[in-house]
Amino acid sequence: MKQTIWKKNLVLLLLVVAIVVIPLVFIQGEYGGSDDQATDAIAEQNPDYEPWFSSLYEPPSGEIESLLFCVQTAIGAGVAGFVLGRLTAKKPQDEKKESDKK
Repeated sequence: MKQTIWKKNLVLLLLVVAIVVIPLVFIQGEYGGSDDQATDAIAEQNPDYEPWFSSLYEPPSGEIESLLFCVQTAIGAGVAGFVLGRLTAKKPQDEKKESDKK
């Protein structure tokens, strides 16, 4: 049983790696964000457009901006994992009731 699960996990891991690597190898060009594409589309349709507001904080470099985004992502993933874990965890009382039924 454990070997079957191990093999399935290995196949899934290889699929994930393939999904990440194949586009990087076969699709040439520059990868841009959707924010840049949206800004370009707005400027093309309405050259006189002015944004409603500006950012409250502008990081001094792109690396710091990426760092802050990664920290935000990690906090969100941690909260989501904690909530899902709490919702799906079995309580000791529930396990005892299930074992008594058998």
